[in-house]
Amino acid sequence: MPPEPSRHLTVAAEPTLTRVAPHNHEAEQQLLGAIMLSNRAFEKVAEFLRPEHFSDPVHRRVFEACGKLIERGQMANPVTLKTYFDSDNALAELGGIEYLAALSNSVVSVINAEEYGRLIFDTHMRRELIGLGEDVVNAAYAPAIEQTALDQVRSAEARLYELATTGQAEGGFQAFGAVLTQAIADAEAAHKRQGKLSGVPTGLVDLDGKLGGLHDSDLLILAGRPSMGKTSLATNIAFNAASAYREEVDALGRKKAVDGAITAFFSLEMSAEQLATRILAEQAEIASHKIRQGELSNEEFERLVLASQALTRLPLFIDDTPALTISAVRTRARRLKRQHGLGLIVIDYLQLLRGSGAGGGNENRVQEVSEITRGLKALAKELSVPVIALSQLSRAVEAREDKRPQLSDLRESGSIEQDADVVMFVFREQYYLERAEPGRRPDEAEDKFNDRHARWQQRCEEVWNTAEVIVAKQRHGPVGTVRLSFRGEYTKFGNLADPGHFEEPGF
Repeated sequence: MPPEPSRHLTVAAEPTLTRVAPHNHEAEQQLLGAIMLSNRAFEKVAEFLRPEHFSDPVHRRVFEACGKLIERGQMANPVTLKTYFDSDNALAELGGIEYLAALSNSVVSVINAEEYGRLIFDTHMRRELIGLGEDVVNAAYAPAIEQTALDQVRSAEARLYELATTGQAEGGFQAFGAVLTQAIADAEAAHKRQGKLSGVPTGLVDLDGKLGGLHDSDLLILAGRPSMGKTSLATNIAFNAASAYREEVDALGRKKAVDGAITAFFSLEMSAEQLATRILAEQAEIASHKIRQGELSNEEFERLVLASQALTRLPLFIDDTPALTISAVRTRARRLKRQHGLGLIVIDYLQLLRGSGAGGGNENRVQEVSEITRGLKALAKELSVPVIALSQLSRAVEAREDKRPQLSDLRESGSIEQDADVVMFVFREQYYLERAEPGRRPDEAEDKFNDRHARWQQRCEEVWNTAEVIVAKQRHGPVGTVRLSFRGEYTKFGNLADPGHFEEPGF
């Protein structure tokens, strides 16, 4: 019986073709020749082109030498470059100093110098992309023990983002007239809005009056001690911005927000369900513990259903992934903007984010927070949206008689205070007063105690169901204190009753 044919077919190996990394030798020659012919050509490419962008090591050194001479106010031509390359063996292989003269003599015009520079830059970016891809493939084949596949994906995304941003050849000066036109357009849009705000509305009249709304590209820090209501205020603002969202379609069919904002809420502390329950309790004005325990009357249940129906239509997106890195926040925010649009980001809270490196020790934590705040500010500018980041305060507040927070109370305050455009503190005096009811001293007369207790009670009544938002820093507006109403049972902030404005009716 003949042997059974093998199930594995042998395919004749084809000769492997060696691919050459992207380069443009001619563009490099033409650019160097143009620079030596007219040093002003260097100005056209100096902003975005670096010696390491050249594929040929000799061209790299020639470009670097030209740059040094021009920056010193000297001429860069074959004669002045001669002393730099007399003993350069690599240049000697190309023809020595005569090669430099040939480069400058072969140029017909310097007009295309910038185009040559961009071609060189483009091929450099392609080489970097190839190198990045090889690193990603190699890391996937031989991963570190502590590194998951998702960690590798995030690392690759971070490196791609870094390559895209550090390698940008665009940018530079803009004519003031063009910038002014955009500023007028923003002012016109604010004038047309019902609230006359230039930024995203918070829904809190006095706070909007102080801030002018939440401005694009701004990093806003909302800080406070535990139980002050940071998360409640943040969810109120997120809900108000999302519920006010309106869009219009321009002549080209593009959607544009004219009021409110599509909102992303990164909840690193609470689960999405807990956050949804809290927002539902705030808007239906039902205590959240009654919702969780099912202790609802028929009338409360109807209110809950009506509120939930209204909330399902909100353009509000929640991500409750714990211990996110700043690069993961950036990736998810960019993805949301691409898929649904984005007008506001809320992060609860800053100290629960992680940087890109492995931390350890106090000094490293300060550096990590610096990286996080810089990353959040860069994210706000990149996506052109306001970013609200909640932050904890140090315990120094509790040691003072006046418990109102100050900028120095921010944890790792140096970087947070420096990078933020707006710093706000939430303060509820009622919280401290309730825990400081005066007791009668052994040697104190009864009338004095009654007087002291009466003053305490009067102060409690004055601040009952109120809160303060202290705007301690604002780059483009005044600082000061804004008073709000606070319904503790619903953890809901609102506008104080005033002849100028009234609370919106609930559901």
